Formats: sequence, structure tokens, C-alpha cells
Amino acid sequence: MKIDVVTIFPKMVEAPLAEGIVARAIARGIVDVRVHDLRDFTADRHRVVDDMPFGGGPGMVLKPEPLFVAVDRIGEQRGTPSAVILTSPDGERLTHAVAERLSNLEHLVILCGRYEGVDERVREHLATDVISIGDYVLSGGELPALVILDAVARLIPGVVGDQSSVTGDTFASGLLDFPQYTRPAEFRGHVVPPVLLSGHHKEIEKWRREQALERTRTHRPDLLQKERE
Repeated sequence: MKIDVVTIFPKMVEAPLAEGIVARAIARGIVDVRVHDLRDFTADRHRVVDDMPFGGGPGMVLKPEPLFVAVDRIGEQRGTPSAVILTSPDGERLTHAVAERLSNLEHLVILCGRYEGVDERVREHLATDVISIGDYVLSGGELPALVILDAVARLIPGVVGDQSSVTGDTFASGLLDFPQYTRPAEFRGHVVPPVLLSGHHKEIEKWRREQALERTRTHRPDLLQKERE
């Protein structure tokens, strides 16, 4: 998969991509990620990417021209993208299902919002998807872009070493994950549930299922409601 991220702060995106699972996937050629400085797609000597909003009001708004040019240039150099994603707090909520859908595409372009927002023509005529990672406002779209990139990339076969750990993830099954334990079996008087030490795989599977249901019922009952629907 190819993923292009367009931002006015490329170092904010590049630094996290140098570590962890996604970094290894990039090194192995499973995911091809490129980060672009939005200012490189301006035409004026000052490389201006923002301007005052029409109608007045506080803050600045990202101009449409550099973003349209960026996507055009990426298309010329890397092929037409399968999706152009704009990060915005008023977009579609990022869920496992959304990440799964995007992971099946060949080429994503992620546009990082900034300031008071992005010219509406970008949303209406350039972006194919507008995605939010939650009901809060951040300083810009760089962190959401990284969250989207990570959530999508780990679903691509070969990115995570043990694919079964992906299919068993929280939300992949529709439930929260069951409790996990490791050595030592006793720590400061707290012991691991005996069933996990029993070696009886069917009993362990049953216990894990029950725990996942209970944890979901306690912390995210809305997920169980979705299952019933």
C-alpha cells in the first residue's frame, strides 16, 4: 500500500514513523509512506498556505490551491489515489470497520488540517473521506493522520508478525479484549487466574470469552447493542 501524508509540519509525522511496527513495514517494503510539505506546492515566494476567512472571524484557514496541487502532483508521481482523506473533528469517526475498509485500498492520501480549518472546497471537491479520531479538537491533523495510518497499516498482511493477534484485537471481534497475564504467576500477593495455568485450552478459551463479554458489558455496553442490531 502507498500512503502519502500532506502537512505543514512534516517532521511531526516523520519522527514517529521511524520507530515501531510501521517503521519495520516501511523498511520491508510492505507499506510505502511518503510525507510531503504542503508549502512545497505553493506558487508564491513566501510559500503561503493560509489566509483570513471570508466573512471575518478569528484565526486563519488553509487555502485550497496548495492542497489541490499537492494531490495532483502526488497523482502524477505515484498514481491516482484510491482515497483522499481530510482529517477533521467533524468527520466520520474512525472505527475498526473504517480502518479495515481503508486497508483494502491501494493508495491513500491524508491531508492534515490546521488553524481554524480548511477551505470548504477541499472537503467538497477533493476529499473522498473526512475522518475524525474523536470528539475533541487538536492543534492540527498530524496526530490524527498518524493514528489513521497506524490503524490501517497494521491490518495489512505482513505488517504485524502474528496475524492472529490482529484478528483477535479489541474491536476486531466486536468485543473488548480479555485480560492478559504473564510471568510471574504470583506478584505481590496477586495471582494469575488458575484456569490460565491449567493447560486446558477449551476452558481457557471459554474463560477468555466470558471475560471479554463481561469487560465489554461493563465498559462499552454500546458495542453489545451494535451486535444485537
